[in-house]
Amino acid sequence: MHIWLQYSANNIFCLYIYSNMKVDIKKSNRSDKKYMAIFTDDDNKKKTIHFGASGMDDYTLTGDKLARERYRTRTKKVYDKAKPMSASRLAGEILWGNSTSIKKNISDYKKKYNYK
Repeated sequence: MHIWLQYSANNIFCLYIYSNMKVDIKKSNRSDKKYMAIFTDDDNKKKTIHFGASGMDDYTLTGDKLARERYRTRTKKVYDKAKPMSASRLAGEILWGNSTSIKKNISDYKKKYNYK
């Protein structure tokens, strides 16, 4: 079981509990998005999140650290409030993560949120 606590600007705490959640990340089947994450819970319910705008640069493509910092600054308010299963969090951690390797960033994302 994984518990994630989020603090919001309104002094409200949100508690998210994930138990044995599985995520598969692959190329999106939507032409306007780069990737999709398919989350499967304990009851085999699935939720699909598409993320990353097609045709746009990201850190995994360019390796541009200055562009990554600008992206992180620009999206910080939304990212900080985002749930782990959101397009904002997925893009921030996978496309604009600490590595230029998609595989490494996906591995780090799964490890951080205890996804299988």
